[in-house]
Amino acid sequence: MKFSILISSFNKGKYIEKCITSCLKQKEKDYEIIVFDNYSTDNTLKILKRFGKKIKIYKKKRLSNYPALNQIDLIKSAFQKSRGKYVCLLDADDYFSINKLSIIKKHFLRKKSINAVFDLPIKKYTKYKKKFKDKKKLQKNIWPSIIPTSGISCKKVFFSKFLKKIFVNKYKNLEIDFRFNVYARNLHKSFFICHDNLTTYRQVDDGIMSNIKKFSKKWWIKRLEAHNFMEKLFYNHNIKYKNKLDFLLSKIFGN
Repeated sequence: MKFSILISSFNKGKYIEKCITSCLKQKEKDYEIIVFDNYSTDNTLKILKRFGKKIKIYKKKRLSNYPALNQIDLIKSAFQKSRGKYVCLLDADDYFSINKLSIIKKHFLRKKSINAVFDLPIKKYTKYKKKFKDKKKLQKNIWPSIIPTSGISCKKVFFSKFLKKIFVNKYKNLEIDFRFNVYARNLHKSFFICHDNLTTYRQVDDGIMSNIKKFSKKWWIKRLEAHNFMEKLFYNHNIKYKNKLDFLLSKIFGN
């Protein structure tokens, strides 16, 4: 088994059929699709059953009132069921292009030393689309532009180490894409960014943390969690976390 596509799902009945279909249409055929669902109350499970044995479906109760922690729990559970050499993450409201796996496979084969491939998705809004931009940050000692979950692919052995290092039950507002971007790009730096259009990321109103306004109290709380996460992660790897001013501002407004 070459690829394991791990899909986390909760009440995404409007989108999940296109999500699954995009996986089944892949040119690369050596893969498995594992869906973990938080007991959706819409028509999600009914739609999933239509695919029969083409996908593996599991249900698991939510462990938290915080969507970010539930998402991480579902992906972790899906990973424990996976058999692939490479892992691709996919949110249930996003979808892949038909050549996603074949192109990701080529990058891993050409660049033996990398542990992760990030592809910059197309962001799909209600009335228009635009390409995700990996912007250069003015601050050197801060997290990068966070490439969304569905743009993350990596080696299974690397993802296993990642899950053991990122405090899965803490930092209730930090999604898995933030944690993985920091772990792979700030800490280990063995990654490749692919600019091909391989993923479509839906900008939906009910997405995790999608309604947080910049500089609001919730925005500062999440930013403080981000700094605390990075400081602890760096400390555990014997690296000094050097961001002081932004961290201080986040402590002032986020507490």
